[in-house]
Amino acid sequence: MPDLPTPQDATEAALFSECWDAVLSYADLCTSGSLTAHQLATEAFTLGMREVRASGTVPARGPGRRAGRLPTIPELLTAVRNTAASWEADGEGHKLDPDLRLWLNSGQAARYTGPPLQRPVALRGLRDMQEADASLLWLAEVEALPLPTVARRLGLDPATIAEELDQVRGLFRDRCHRAHVDTPMDAQCRSYARLLDAVTRSPAADTPGDLSRHLATCVQCAEAAACLRLHGGGLPAALAGGVIGWGGLAYLERRRRAAEVRLGVGRPGAAEADGGDSEEKEGRSRVLRNGLLAAAVLLSLLALGVSMMPFDGSGDSRDDRAAAARDDRQPVADPADPETATATATDPTPSRTPSTTPSPTASKGRSDRKNPDPEPQGTSAATTSAGPTRTTAPAAGCRVDYHLDSQWTDGFQATVTVTTDQALTDWQVAWRFRDGQQVGQMWDATVDQDGSRVTASAADYNKSVSAHGTLTFGFLGSWQGENRAPYGFTLNGAACATD
Repeated sequence: MPDLPTPQDATEAALFSECWDAVLSYADLCTSGSLTAHQLATEAFTLGMREVRASGTVPARGPGRRAGRLPTIPELLTAVRNTAASWEADGEGHKLDPDLRLWLNSGQAARYTGPPLQRPVALRGLRDMQEADASLLWLAEVEALPLPTVARRLGLDPATIAEELDQVRGLFRDRCHRAHVDTPMDAQCRSYARLLDAVTRSPAADTPGDLSRHLATCVQCAEAAACLRLHGGGLPAALAGGVIGWGGLAYLERRRRAAEVRLGVGRPGAAEADGGDSEEKEGRSRVLRNGLLAAAVLLSLLALGVSMMPFDGSGDSRDDRAAAARDDRQPVADPADPETATATATDPTPSRTPSTTPSPTASKGRSDRKNPDPEPQGTSAATTSAGPTRTTAPAAGCRVDYHLDSQWTDGFQATVTVTTDQALTDWQVAWRFRDGQQVGQMWDATVDQDGSRVTASAADYNKSVSAHGTLTFGFLGSWQGENRAPYGFTLNGAACATD
């Protein structure tokens, strides 16, 4: 499997970050597992970026027509489809989704690589547009990005981008109409071409019954109608299905869900909040954190004071109490994880009332302390016959392989593979960075980062993992100074060994 290409500059690194998630999302639809999806995505991304680089500079936006390539994201998605077709031809089709294999061996797949005039109207129309116009249309309609975000990516004016998008939709319609007219068609389709153009121009126009019956039986005319009808909300599906081919509608739904997750459902303007709001929210968060820190200090002092108070009638000497305190500090979580270790050492919840005569169990526990086991054994040695028991979590039964795939001046790509001894119905993998690294994009999981601690949660489609199975996800990150491997890996809160 080839390694991902290394970005040549900061602009290309940003492009990689924007496009990789889309490529992996479609590759996951095309394959039978997450590992295979990553393999397909890597191979296709390498091939697609080579073609993007070879195409040269991006032309300026303008009204003229051209015979060029697709925008970057649909070009890379096409590379995924073509790579899957190569797998099928080379005897590796067992790695692909069964429905995709059927599609690849049907006449439908041939339409996307056959004679140009036989290809889907949406594909020809988008390819016939200026690349910047086509990028604006694709990002807004298929990737479901908010218009201010699209404007920032393409260097457009946010105040006028809505008007520009309307103009681009009209340009796309004109290109699709021309492509439909140029398509070799029989006499019946030809007779409906002008009527189809007329009824799709206005949302108030009624479709005659004979045209409706024709569209129900003619694939080419139905595809053209979807591209020509700009009203009704069908344009994204027409674009995705006509350009990507198999799985286009499923990919469209995934991208919409991904956009909702990034921005927050019901908050389409969240990502575009102004600086004043951000500063105000940051200030409130700082006050809240300071308040919580002060409360934690007061609680710690209170717990310390209570622990130092003498108890009448206890009959324990100071040395006995010190020995019990040492026993109470036996770790019950991964000592390598600073967060869980701190919580264990300061947790005031478990309480013990030592009896005046230590039980044989307690005496034995203190003598065993001279030669402790290498791992916590579950019951505190200070536990008495009358006191509550303290149980240590079972061994994690997981191993982590952290692999640095590639690294450049201020960024890197890594893959995390976790092997679990137990079956999982959901999972979270957490770790800590040593050098202040920041995760940018993550695939096959959703990311949450708080300082140095990162938590990766399962996606909707890969929550279940069989016993002795593996889960894999990857991410793009940024670094400065050093980029050492992270530490303190946990699976669902339990510590994992690191390979």
